[in-house]
Amino acid sequence: MATTKQKILLPAILLANDLLDGDVVFWTERGWSIDPAEALVAGDEAAAIRLQEVAAAALARGTVVDAYLVDVTLRDDGLPVPNHFRERFKIAGPSIRQDLGKQAAFAHLRGRA
Repeated sequence: MATTKQKILLPAILLANDLLDGDVVFWTERGWSIDPAEALVAGDEAAAIRLQEVAAAALARGTVVDAYLVDVTLRDDGLPVPNHFRERFKIAGPSIRQDLGKQAAFAHLRGRA
C-alpha cells in the first residue's frame, strides 16, 4: 500500500498533554513548558520535521500524550496563535473561571484572533 506524505502547514508549534497532570504543554528550546509564548516555532519544513521527531521521542518515552504539530499565525508581539478553534481552546483552558489557574496566569491568551 502506498503512503502519501502529509503536507505540513507552517509556521507550526508542537503541542501535547503532559502525561502526569494533563496540562497542555509546548515544546521550547529548553523542553516542555505550559507557556505558549515560549513555544518553539517551526518556520520551515526542516524545523517542522525536527519537531515531529521530538514528538515521536517524547511519545516513546511516555512523557506526553497526543503530541502533534499545530499551524499558527504569529501575532505582532510574536505570540503563536493556533489557526484552529480546538487548539486555541486547549491553550486558553476552560472558560468557566478565567480568574483561576492558567487562565489567570495567561490572561494575554484570551480574546486572541
